[in-house]
Amino acid sequence: MGLDSITPALTIYLVMVFGAVFLLSQGLIVPAFGDNRRAEKRVRQRLADISSHAQRQAIRSLLRDKYLFTLSPFERKLESLPGMESLNRWMEQAGLHMPAYRLVLISAGLALCAALGLWTTTRQLPATALATLLAAWLPFVKVKRDRAKRIALFEQQLPDAVDVVKRALRAGHPFSEALSLVSEEMEGPVAREFELTFADLNYGNDVRGALLGLLERVPSMTVTALVTSVLVQKETGGNLAEILDQLSRLIRGRFRFYRKVRTLSAEGRMSAWILALVPFVLFAVVWITTPSYLPTLVEQPVGRKLITGATAFMFVGILWIRRIIRIEV
Repeated sequence: MGLDSITPALTIYLVMVFGAVFLLSQGLIVPAFGDNRRAEKRVRQRLADISSHAQRQAIRSLLRDKYLFTLSPFERKLESLPGMESLNRWMEQAGLHMPAYRLVLISAGLALCAALGLWTTTRQLPATALATLLAAWLPFVKVKRDRAKRIALFEQQLPDAVDVVKRALRAGHPFSEALSLVSEEMEGPVAREFELTFADLNYGNDVRGALLGLLERVPSMTVTALVTSVLVQKETGGNLAEILDQLSRLIRGRFRFYRKVRTLSAEGRMSAWILALVPFVLFAVVWITTPSYLPTLVEQPVGRKLITGATAFMFVGILWIRRIIRIEV
């Protein structure tokens, strides 16, 4: 069997394996408390309920204009395209300091390289289209995963940060100085975000605006609970140290519950990996034992239709498994 008959089968096989593993990893590797659309929607709704939308939009617009002013005219035009502001906000939440248009250019470059490479080697339109979409999606997935990891790390560090604020308040420090102590005594994203919040207060913003800025930078349900608790205490009064103590215990209890759920659902996640990878293992076994079958499957029209149908059903099955095993807590 010649190299020309093996290359298309091998390429399609690798593309399908990559797509399946990619979809599985996106569904099975999730941040703390499940970074899902419903949770994000609740965070945005809560943010809209407790903030002055017009004021936040005005501040965001001023910051955006100042950021665009530092770019060259060509870069300014690219950054002014629709969707760039939201993408730039996502990249900031992921801790990436790079203009949004560069991410789009990287995505387009990867898609072009994948399309040219696959079409030149296989001449198979479905495999080329799938590889092009996956290549274009990869940079955005990288940003999404970095954002989710950073928010998850922030949530893990938040109980300790709340304890630092609580102890500082009981020692007689003002709330702003307590935020500064968090940035000095801790590391990682929680130190950076509390430092920005403290700087926001020093630059003349009030506590409400500074905490809402923290919530915009870290859209999380735990941060929403923290911001809501502090703002309610500022309006109604009470012992903020006691409130933060109860909040810290609540967050830690939620983490324990989340880890227990992850442990109980480990069998389902392993089953999902096995079910998704079995077709590719069989493909490899057939390729090694009886390689003469594969050129017939790839070169014949009926075989191509079978591959297309099997791939479509496989991806539908992976998405369905993702929906079953994802547990919101």
